[in-house]
Amino acid sequence: MKIRLLLTAVLLLLGLSLLAEVKQGAAAAGEDNGYENIAVLTRAMQLIRQDYVDEKKTNYRALTYAAIKGMFNSLDPHSRFMDPGELKGMEDDTRSEFGGIGVTVTTRDGVLTVVSPMEDTPGFRAGLLPGDQILKINGEATEQMELSHAMERLRGAAGQKVTLTILRAGTHKIKEFTIERAIIKVASVKEAKVLDAKLTGETKIGYVRITQFNEPTAAELGAKLDALEAQGIQALILDLRNNPGGILEGAVDVCGQFVGPNTMVVSTEGRVASARKVYKTSADAKRRPRYPLAILINGGSASAAEIVAGALRDLKRAILVGETSFGKGSVQSVIELQDGAGVRLTTARYYTPGKQVIHEKGIAPNIRATMTPQQESLLVLQRREGGLDEADQKLLAGFRDTQLERAADALKGVLLYASTAK
Repeated sequence: MKIRLLLTAVLLLLGLSLLAEVKQGAAAAGEDNGYENIAVLTRAMQLIRQDYVDEKKTNYRALTYAAIKGMFNSLDPHSRFMDPGELKGMEDDTRSEFGGIGVTVTTRDGVLTVVSPMEDTPGFRAGLLPGDQILKINGEATEQMELSHAMERLRGAAGQKVTLTILRAGTHKIKEFTIERAIIKVASVKEAKVLDAKLTGETKIGYVRITQFNEPTAAELGAKLDALEAQGIQALILDLRNNPGGILEGAVDVCGQFVGPNTMVVSTEGRVASARKVYKTSADAKRRPRYPLAILINGGSASAAEIVAGALRDLKRAILVGETSFGKGSVQSVIELQDGAGVRLTTARYYTPGKQVIHEKGIAPNIRATMTPQQESLLVLQRREGGLDEADQKLLAGFRDTQLERAADALKGVLLYASTAK
């Protein structure tokens, strides 16, 4: 014990000596003094260790973790510190299966908000919508809750239930949802088909919906496009509405289905040189017919979905129809620390080929087509597979997907113009 105290005293004297030297130089230069502020932090920790009434709360690890969490909470909603258990939970989420309700959440203006529910998951089937504000989780208010803690409370073993108190932005009504967690398995490419002639007339327009981006998404999309092209489609609608994103590589590879090899589709820029990168389509990307393409986006289209929409718009390969996207365009690097904990730190921002920033701005459509909150609810209801009762079927009987109709009209106009220009 005496040896430890002596060593501590020696280190403190050395530190104070060094601090005095650095302080003089930094003060003269008017610079931010790291040593001085670290000394303040160390002194605060010393006081807590020495005088705080509950000794159980004063161990070094707890205090260090709390200080680090405070630093990350001051940055942005996407940067966070993770203890070893939280880091493992995040790694589990990146795999193909995890237990939860299947919603992507973030904090917006300090409020826990649903970005988008993933299709065919408990949250989706319960009727959660993009933009829903989560006021309580199992009765616990989320107002001061860290994003990481909220995500922990939403996750859980399959079969367990969680109750969410929701404020619906479109209607300003408070609702309560009790949802049973499940193992989340999400298919990324759905509903590949030729649209009904009642909507498109004599024009053959293909339709494909991507629910999220993962490693096999581009390969799945390629197979669907092969089948649609074999049916003679003249144009295509790619539906990215309520797509919360996914992995960057999946987005780049999806772009490769529509533009040539080695085409730059997105870049990142940050403070350090390693954060500045350019992402191009594969040199082996398959060349496809250059039929007209329309992409559907809305406020639930985020991250990788925004990268695809922004890239294909800037490259003059697609027209965007719908509403401005969510605006999640920052890069997070996950770094493991010495003790098994980790940090998720925002290190760069994404830029479209036209150098447009995505983060907090979103991607604006070429053709604006809005939906009412009721129409958005019916769109989600329409996408549920099975389990629709008679009342739901009656609601859907008169539903028109006006954004899809607008995209089909735009493509027909492009094809008509092309035929008359020849």
